[in-house]
Parts: sequence; C-alpha cells; structure tokens
Amino acid sequence: MTVALMWEARAAEGRGEELLAWVSEQELPEPPLRRETFRAPQDRVLVITWWDGDYDAVVPELPEPDGELVTRAVHRWRFEAVAGG
Repeated sequence: MTVALMWEARAAEGRGEELLAWVSEQELPEPPLRRETFRAPQDRVLVITWWDGDYDAVVPELPEPDGELVTRAVHRWRFEAVAGG
C-alpha cells in the first residue's frame, strides 16, 4: 500500500520565496518514494511525500518552520492510495 503525506503552510506576508527555499532545504531521515513541492497564491507552499506502508505507518514528516516565517500552524493530512485511482 502507498500512503501520501501532505504538508501545507502559508508564509508570512512577503516571505513566500523564503518559505519555499526553507522547505526545499529540509531533508528527511529516509527518502520517500516520491516528493513534490508546489506553491499557490497567498504565499502557500504544499509538499506531498509518498511512502510504502499502511495508512498508520510511522514515516518521517517535515517539521514546523519558524513561527515568524508562517502565519499559522502547518496543516497536515494523510491519505492512502486506492485501487483504480
């Protein structure tokens, strides 16, 4: 089974590029099957990592950035792959 972790943060005003650079520098203790980084309006950054494991598998997650870099706590979601998707 494959589990995907989504990590989404909103940068403090005018700090979107800094947040994007920060997240790009974050290394995980073990490499995921796949990792993609996205950006969106309002200086939001989204990272999705894919892992081989069950829905509740323990896998590395990206940390919280410095509180002054973001406007709120990071949002995190976990999804599992479904057949035929």
